[in-house]
Amino acid sequence: MTELDITFVSRFVINLFSLALLCYGCYFRVSKNSTIAGSFILFGVGIFIITYLLHGVDMSMEFSFGLFAVFTMLRYRTESISIKEMTYLFLVTAIALLTSIGQMNLVHLILLNGVICLLAFVIDSSIFGSRYQVQSICYERIENITPANRSKLIDDLRERTGLQVEMVTIEHIDFLRDTAQLSISFIPQNDCMKHYASEYNNDVKVTP
Repeated sequence: MTELDITFVSRFVINLFSLALLCYGCYFRVSKNSTIAGSFILFGVGIFIITYLLHGVDMSMEFSFGLFAVFTMLRYRTESISIKEMTYLFLVTAIALLTSIGQMNLVHLILLNGVICLLAFVIDSSIFGSRYQVQSICYERIENITPANRSKLIDDLRERTGLQVEMVTIEHIDFLRDTAQLSISFIPQNDCMKHYASEYNNDVKVTP
């Protein structure tokens, strides 16, 4: 059995700090979902403890990812999870596995976890454009969902919701009730004001 020595404590602290940085410094900063962020940290801690303690029984990396797959099916099979959250779940698992059974020294481990968190922070920031939020709604004016009336549909959604709707995706059409389930992508209020301010400044010309 693996002893809980200074190596375990050091790697546990690195793992916990890296998970907190990833989940709260990157994911929670944008999504504002503390429940999922906390769940990700607990999930990563659980993966770390199990893989570290079972590392002494000749456990391979394939077995580690198999264990992750089993946990994923048990916990998340009954609840839909977005692609973004699944990506963060994979990063949490990767950090936990690298920290628990990785053969690199602690300095290189800290640098690698830091690079993962930095990439997540940059990709999820506004550097790559405005951050859109997605909302699913039930829409009753089914005549507007045709391709010919797409601009009319977006204008109607903007007027009725008060949101800066940029893109609409049709998820489901119910012809019996004459309704459609739509997924709208819109710019949040703060980013929307910055977007309009940027367009306004680009349109302003200074006359000498």
